[in-house]
Amino acid sequence: MSDATLHATTQDPDDFAVQIADQVESFLVAVTEVARGDEPGSAVPFLLLEVSQLLLAGGRLGAHEDFVPDERYEPDPGPEPDVDGLRENFARLLDPVDVYSEVFDPYEPRKAPVPARISDDLADIITDLRHGMAHYRAGRTTEALWWWQFSYFSNWGGTASAVLRALQSVLIHVRLNQPLEELDGLDTDQADIGDETLEFEAGRVMAQEIGAPLGIRPAQ
Repeated sequence: MSDATLHATTQDPDDFAVQIADQVESFLVAVTEVARGDEPGSAVPFLLLEVSQLLLAGGRLGAHEDFVPDERYEPDPGPEPDVDGLRENFARLLDPVDVYSEVFDPYEPRKAPVPARISDDLADIITDLRHGMAHYRAGRTTEALWWWQFSYFSNWGGTASAVLRALQSVLIHVRLNQPLEELDGLDTDQADIGDETLEFEAGRVMAQEIGAPLGIRPAQ
């Protein structure tokens, strides 16, 4: 299935595969546009919206019975497109709120939060979704659905949920005029992080760089 036939009128718009593919494609197109940086002041709310909509598709995949691929071994979808440029653009757009803290499994007791980057996570999500889209465009619909469902459980679902919470937190702090405490040196390269370092640097800089374009007065 080529790009030209991805939305062919012969496809049933009520078909589950078509709906999931449309949501995935919509996300990929939208976040790629955000990464261009033409509207940096709107990056966070736009990403919040797109990740929220993507997670609806993920929820539908998660609630669906398991897809069984047609072939025992996954067909080669071809080379993976490079996402380093998107990753770097997201990192520039989201500075200084790119780094956030995440708990990988809330059901594992006494697990300390670890640092992560929204830019890295978005790049990983895009990679997973593009992989499935390559199968879909080649006409391997069941393979695409299997991959999107499997990778939702194994990677991009949890990653997107974490990104959603981080983006939501940024907007909450900006909209409620609550600057975050200054963070001294937290980065994803650090292994040991104490509780006192789990609040991230955004503060007045975040309010000025993100709040001002949204029409919100920076904290004094």
